[in-house]
Amino acid sequence: MRIEGRTFLVSGGLSGLGEATAALLEREGARVVIADLPETDVTDADAVRALVDSCEELHGAINCAGIGGGARVIGFPLDRFRKVIEVNLIGTFNVLSLAAEKMAAGEPDEEGTRGVIVNTASNAAFDGQIGQAAYSASKAGVAGMTLPIARDLASKGIRVVTIAPGPSDTPMLGPMRDDIRASLESQIPFPKRLGRAEDFAALVKHIVENEYLNGETIRLDGALRMGPR
Repeated sequence: MRIEGRTFLVSGGLSGLGEATAALLEREGARVVIADLPETDVTDADAVRALVDSCEELHGAINCAGIGGGARVIGFPLDRFRKVIEVNLIGTFNVLSLAAEKMAAGEPDEEGTRGVIVNTASNAAFDGQIGQAAYSASKAGVAGMTLPIARDLASKGIRVVTIAPGPSDTPMLGPMRDDIRASLESQIPFPKRLGRAEDFAALVKHIVENEYLNGETIRLDGALRMGPR
């Protein structure tokens, strides 16, 4: 699907991976609608529907909104666990389901495509570390629903792909001591650096443009496989 002249919704588009993705799509000639706090809470169905309905048409949704929340299991506050699941998993589904409804009402392109959805999981979905129970569960849920949703929306001409990035140099990772950064980078086979938001945005661009990518979760982590801590 071409990007120029199309409309994309980017959740979490005011910082990090979402900001870089929104900027790239705009440079490619797309119209970008941002869903981010404080104006739009991705877990609020009414707020997201209002934003989607404000679009004359919609061709893509990029789900980047998310939160962290590390803690060991014993003494882990249940409301904290629930919040991570609510934002990262339920928020992603809320946005994609309402966006898909809008896309399905549009006209297909020459390939029969009406839209594309790109979700954000994490390498923690597959090898989460100690303290990442909530985060890993939320991201594993995003990865796990990719194929069934792609199958569901195939009849509407809507593709669904998930990216599972490794540790990225974004505000979510937060400030980091030089020695901790060096230790983390040393574990990454190649290239030996943290991921960049631009890496993520470039993959989004390829997914949008490659009509045969569908129903897949793609790791974007320099071949990193996280240890237990």
